This record gives sequence, structure tokens and C-alpha cells, in this order.
Amino acid sequence: MASNNWTITDIPDLTGKTVIVTGGNSGLGFESVKAFAFKGARVIMACRSVTKGEEARKQIVKFLPSADITVMELDLTDLKSIRSFATKFKDNHSRLEVLLNNAGIMMVPYGRTKDGFENQFGTNHLGHFALTGLLLEVIRKTPASRVVNVSSMAHRTGEFDFNNLQYENGKDYTSIKAYSRSKLSNLLFTYELQRFFEKNKINSMALAAHPGLSDTNLANHLMNKWYFRIFMPLFLRMSQPASMGALPQIRASVDPNAKPNEFYGPDGKRQMKGYPIVVEPKATAFNKENARKLWEVSEKLTSVIYS
Repeated sequence: MASNNWTITDIPDLTGKTVIVTGGNSGLGFESVKAFAFKGARVIMACRSVTKGEEARKQIVKFLPSADITVMELDLTDLKSIRSFATKFKDNHSRLEVLLNNAGIMMVPYGRTKDGFENQFGTNHLGHFALTGLLLEVIRKTPASRVVNVSSMAHRTGEFDFNNLQYENGKDYTSIKAYSRSKLSNLLFTYELQRFFEKNKINSMALAAHPGLSDTNLANHLMNKWYFRIFMPLFLRMSQPASMGALPQIRASVDPNAKPNEFYGPDGKRQMKGYPIVVEPKATAFNKENARKLWEVSEKLTSVIYS
């Protein structure tokens, strides 16, 4: 069965293809950038910190001098930054084979983005919704392009309340509830985006992925919590390295046999770790009414209209 385990050696030649990876300077994003660059892609490492992005790029180039990686500033908590990034990208690129919406934050305290959105919903969903819409022009022009949204196993506990979508003034807010809602949003957006592609006869695919339980820096801010310190040894035994956790999103981005709406995750027990395969999300991810409402609300909040 080992021969059926999909790895980076299964990535096809990506020479001439352009890929954007949000949050590409660390964790799953960094591993994805490395894999794409190794196969010859022109990779845009979209990072909130250009300094950290350049440091990450240098790490890759040190071992892969031929890597074609450009660092661009992108702050998903700031619509102005997202618009600026999209404009600069379109000024310099006429194609975009893959938009990998990887960046995210996890289980942070209640707070607001620069535009007043709840932090996790704003960063994990609205930021990527706006970015995708602003890049739609070049996505549309690129045959067989892909948009891949990175979700999480946490989507399974996600619930929607459109009367209090962003936990106004912190009402009913918990870090895990908000995170789960944002990750369910990633899937609802994916499936509604595919419907949009099909309705408008756009030759593009929307897919999603989740990394299982992966050892990244996403939860670094929780390290000092007593419960995290207690469960850390167990977490380390159950988790997998970022290089494995990144495989589902990499496969969704480049596997020639991938199909629209597919959701990739690890093949191990409870999808916590393993090699990437197509997995089933929770049934609520297919709720068309919630997906439509979320789309409408997202357009209104971001002022990014898909057309």
C-alpha cells in the first residue's frame, strides 16, 4: 500500500505556473512554498511581515538556488492591504494557476481587525474571501486555475448564528467557537465558489484541505496556558510534522486528478495524521442556504463583489 501514499514526489512539473501562498513564511505555508518551488513554480509568498518572508525565502534559496520565490506584503486583517496586494500582483502577472488560501489564526482572544471584523472570522474567512474576489480577473483568465481554502477538523463543531455572526462586543464569544465557525466558513465558501465558477462558466476549480493535527506555530500563543502545558506531551505524540500536514493542501493544489469541491485530509485514524486523501466534511458544510447567506454578508462587509 505504500506506493499509494501521495507525497511531494507525486507533484507534477510546475514550470511556468504561478502560485500564491498566503502565510507562506511559516508552518504549512512554508512547506507548501518549498514543495511548489522545488517543482519549478513561480511562487508568491504573501506575508504580513516582509522581513519574516524574506528570511523564509532565504532559507529555501540556500538549499534550492533555482527557487523562483517573490515575497509580497499581505495583511489579511486589513482590506486596504489586501487591495494593494491584488493590484500589485495583477500589475505584474497575467496568470494565476493556484491561489492557496493558507494563512490563519487559531483560538485567539476576542478582538477586532483593522476593519472592525472579529479577528478569526475576519482573518480566516473574510480576508481570503476578499483576496479571492479581487484576484478573480486573473483567475478567470487562467485555464484550469484553482482556489484552495485551508480548513480544519474544527469545522465539525462550527455553528452559525447570523444574528450574532461576529460575536458583537464579545457576546457569547469563546476562542474555539469563533475558530470553528471561521473554519466552517472556509468550506461553505469553497462550495459556493465552485457554484459561482460553474454558473459563470469559469474554467476554475475550488477545493479545500485540512492538515489534521500538525505541529506548527499556529498555537504558539497558547503555550503558557496551563491546559496546553499539561496536554503538550500527548499533542506531540498524536501530531505530525508540518511537512506532512501540508500534503493535503499541496495535493489539492496540484494533483492532476483532483476534482472540484474535493476536500483533502490525512488518511489516518480520525484524520489526525497520515497521507492525503479525499475526506468527507461534516454535513453542515454543504448547507447551501448558509453558504449563500455567508457569501452575501461577506460581499457586504468587504465591499468586494464577485462578478
